[in-house]
Amino acid sequence: MEPIFNNTENAFALKTDSQLDRAYFLFKLISNQPLVRIGTAVTNFAIKAHLPVESLIRATVFDHFCGGTSEEECLPVVDKMFEKGVCSVLDYSGEGKEEEEQFDATLEKILKILNFVKEKKAIPFAVFKPTGFGRIDLYEKVGSGDALTDDEQAEWKRVIHRFDTICKKAHEMDVALLIDGEESWMQDAADTVVADMMRKYNKQKAVVYNTLQMYRWDRMEYLKQLHVDAKAQGFHIGMKLVRGAYMEKENKKAEENGYTSPICESKEATDKNFDIAVAYMLDNLDCMAVFAGTHNEASSYKVAEIMKEKGISNNDARVWFGQLYGMSDHISFNLAKVGYNVAKYLPFGPVRDVMPYLIRRAEENTSVAGQTSRELSLLKQERKRRKM
Repeated sequence: MEPIFNNTENAFALKTDSQLDRAYFLFKLISNQPLVRIGTAVTNFAIKAHLPVESLIRATVFDHFCGGTSEEECLPVVDKMFEKGVCSVLDYSGEGKEEEEQFDATLEKILKILNFVKEKKAIPFAVFKPTGFGRIDLYEKVGSGDALTDDEQAEWKRVIHRFDTICKKAHEMDVALLIDGEESWMQDAADTVVADMMRKYNKQKAVVYNTLQMYRWDRMEYLKQLHVDAKAQGFHIGMKLVRGAYMEKENKKAEENGYTSPICESKEATDKNFDIAVAYMLDNLDCMAVFAGTHNEASSYKVAEIMKEKGISNNDARVWFGQLYGMSDHISFNLAKVGYNVAKYLPFGPVRDVMPYLIRRAEENTSVAGQTSRELSLLKQERKRRKM
């Protein structure tokens, strides 16, 4: 594939000059690790102390990385991106809940989003996090095989019911459903539930998609075994492939508890793992559909090259590229320009509820080598181009 990711005019076509300047300013701040650590601590304190900082957050980092506080508020962003061929995945970003009432409220919210999504061609996927439907400690206990109390068994049945309610609705509405990956210590239980949902609702095509975080060295083995099951039992696999978002937490917990870290030994090993998984899925599109969630230019080019080699059309419904809103516009909009299926994760929700997500974005951009410097370079290039 010819290099296309340096086209900043196309990448930032939707940004005004002031939005471009704000983006440059934000990534400049994010590039400073000590500043990110201090800013994170201060922001967490301000939120917990109920200090009036929401308007400041809203005017800066929130508006850059989020679509709005409600699905309706996201629509202008959704429509603008769709004009350039980029779809949206509305991501309700409240997380870290613990109460049954909160889980039921999240269920109702996702059901509402499904109805909302059905009306919009620009929003081809819905999404939720497993911990939006149940306690992380419960997932961990189920995954470890520990005996559950009677109350916990009833609680787990409610978690499964929430999954089934959403997956059944998505199947009935013919809307693809992405289920995010989370920490490894709760993921085994979530994987089991999602695989059951695939068996039930992916008979004709992939509707339910799980997520594989390829910074885990065991994920290819899991994918291959799931493929064996799919062929034997007659269902399709939907999978979002990402590198991963919890590396520091994973390594720290492994060290504290004396077990081998599930994370690959190096960035290079993770990159290789990701590319192998994408290639494997593109080899098996007869019973698979892949959502390649990546901000890596080399991986994006490799997906496009494999598609070309195999005669897979750019807009094949079984292959999607995905990036987060506010990041890697040079990948998203330039891929869409040449006809690939591209969707941006568009987080939304009350500012306070979305703060854990925003903090992860800041930390991720600080820790991933080259990510922020690449964003800054492209933004600088476009600012210079507009002044010529």
